[in-house]
Amino acid sequence: MVLTGCDRINHLPGTYHVVRCMDCGLMRTTPRPTPETMGYYYPDHYGPYRGTRVNPDKKGNGRLSFLRKWVKGIFPFNTTRLPKLQPSRVLEIGCASGAFLNKMSQKGWQVEGLEFSKTASHAARSLGFSVYTGSLETAPDPQCLFDVVVGWMVLEHLHDPVLALQKLHRWVEPNGWLVLSVPNAGSMEFKIFRDCWYALHLPNHLYHYSPDSLRKICAAGGWEIVRIFHHRTLTNLFASTGYWLQDHGMLPRLSKKLVALPESSTGRLNYILYALAFLMSIFGQTGRMTVWARKRDD
Repeated sequence: MVLTGCDRINHLPGTYHVVRCMDCGLMRTTPRPTPETMGYYYPDHYGPYRGTRVNPDKKGNGRLSFLRKWVKGIFPFNTTRLPKLQPSRVLEIGCASGAFLNKMSQKGWQVEGLEFSKTASHAARSLGFSVYTGSLETAPDPQCLFDVVVGWMVLEHLHDPVLALQKLHRWVEPNGWLVLSVPNAGSMEFKIFRDCWYALHLPNHLYHYSPDSLRKICAAGGWEIVRIFHHRTLTNLFASTGYWLQDHGMLPRLSKKLVALPESSTGRLNYILYALAFLMSIFGQTGRMTVWARKRDD
């Protein structure tokens, strides 16, 4: 057993363990919610649902835009979320309320989504997008294959990741792409904070991936990872520090603010600390990663 923890996101009752496979090194949560009871841990106020709502009236922050341009001038090699491709067909699994679909549609992509939450999927459909409500396991095969499938912080929520990846393999054109982001349980953040790690997210996160275990899972699903990007943000680190302070009854006002950082307006803080985050990402020590994988047809 690696650690014991609780639900720190929704504050629902229960104690959970994280165990590691002695053969492949993959870590998983036990006991875990069943597919039938999983919805209990995804209330309508669940953070990703709120954070992906599209507000057409929202205006950008001029000072933040200036800071963003200044940082990009110093560090021009920013992580890109997708390979450089011409607009084509893209599916987002776990599309939540539709922010990414909206962004890609505006760039000329043909977009579709898949979302477990009825409320969030309704919000995405209200934007005019085709969105299936339900789990990936129950979703029907598409009428046309996709060129790209993306999932932002989704794979760790799935009960059978290998079967899910095999299903997505069937849905993608030859030489198509799979782009996934997941928390990085191989980082120093996880080793230092353990049950206080913000990205642990028990029991919603059923699996906890390191770069090595993610490569093995993707290979078993028919995908070959060709690139790994370690995110250049430190919000997980600050929020984990907040959890640690709360557990030790220290600095309650500060700890509350730190825990709230990942879901609050953190753009300015991210850019101020970008140099440090950039350095940590070089060594694979930030708490999140995105992988590009190509469909393997052998």
